[in-house]
Amino acid sequence: MRKLGIDYGDSRVGIAITDELQITAQGLETIHHNGNDKIILKRLAELLESYAIDTFVIGMPINMNGTMTERVEVTEKFIHKLKCKFPKIKVETIDERLTTVEAHKTMNYLNINKNRKKEIVDTISAVYILETYIRKIEHK
Repeated sequence: MRKLGIDYGDSRVGIAITDELQITAQGLETIHHNGNDKIILKRLAELLESYAIDTFVIGMPINMNGTMTERVEVTEKFIHKLKCKFPKIKVETIDERLTTVEAHKTMNYLNINKNRKKEIVDTISAVYILETYIRKIEHK
């Protein structure tokens, strides 16, 4: 079974997935939803038809000092919708501090075009969220 990483944002959601052995994470796509969670839930349902997924791993937007951001409440509401729509899929959260920073560093290193960065930053962040989760479960 695979894990699906989600970088949940106001208008875009980055999606990444593990390989079947849960060793690596690959970016799948960025979902543009403009605040409409139904668009995200519909796309996730389509992905569940294509892949055997047992866990959603969602980045939790925590401040650098460890306090909760305003986005945490919004993310928790989305998590509630996920659990209602997909009750058989486990939902895990991961501290996503610095994932966007790391994504930008990676894109700069790869010399990604400025216009393209906005399109893929969320997907790369989802990969980092999923990689963090993989490392966490390896060390349990």
